[in-house]
Amino acid sequence: MDIDNMKAYVTVAELKSLSAAAIKMNHLQSNMTAKIKKIEAHYGQQLFIRSAKGMELTSEGRKLYRQYKKMLILWEETELDMSRREMKLRLGTMQSVFGKDLTDALTRLYESHADLSVTLKTGTTLSMEHELIQGNIDLAFTIGRTDLPQLSYKKLGTEEMVLIGKRFASGLSLESCLHGENWIILTRDCLYAAILERLYAELDLEKGEVTEVGILDTLLQLTSLGMGISLMSKNIVMQHGFSAYAQLPEPFRYVDKYLVTRAGYEMSPLEKSFVETSHFL
Repeated sequence: MDIDNMKAYVTVAELKSLSAAAIKMNHLQSNMTAKIKKIEAHYGQQLFIRSAKGMELTSEGRKLYRQYKKMLILWEETELDMSRREMKLRLGTMQSVFGKDLTDALTRLYESHADLSVTLKTGTTLSMEHELIQGNIDLAFTIGRTDLPQLSYKKLGTEEMVLIGKRFASGLSLESCLHGENWIILTRDCLYAAILERLYAELDLEKGEVTEVGILDTLLQLTSLGMGISLMSKNIVMQHGFSAYAQLPEPFRYVDKYLVTRAGYEMSPLEKSFVETSHFL
């Protein structure tokens, strides 16, 4: 058994999908299948069964998952303890994805590493990419990408977007709620503003005034008061207890999430542990 095989097993168990696990670990699906078969052969046990829900663990599989999970956590802690690199984390994220997942991940790190130094910057996808290129941060969690050659992008999954605003609780049609409505956005160059532009063009709607607030809490408060509409991650909306929101039409509903680094950048054990134990993946 080696660490990579253990990670493969745990990843398939958690995602319940060979293809999704292969994407997450940047492996071919055939390699992931081979790793699982090797582990099953090693123990002489069937550890997974295929079902309508995906790859489900057998009772023996669940037992092995619990053991592998503990071993991987211990291995990560050992890597951190033995690492000579500074206990430093420099990361950036969009304000609209700066939520409970990030604060929980940072809390866990601070609890186990009292000497941890954290630099955190927030902004748009474009500004986070600029901070990376300038060397001001080393990791960035973004929604969308601009494919700059100086950067490396790893897709983490998708984020569901929703429209928020007091009018969406009225029961009116989506077009009626949007037509002539004021926009409340973080910045004019953010991805969400671009999605709204495309949505309005697709539906042939007129927009009202555009208010740029720059602060997430202010945006959420103003939309809840009925001063306009905005676009936001559904996770953030649910965390704040919003009920006045509406689904986007299918072509606009989902956007890709990325972990971005400088091209060729090698993450430290601390950074790897932060990424792998967070809930961004």
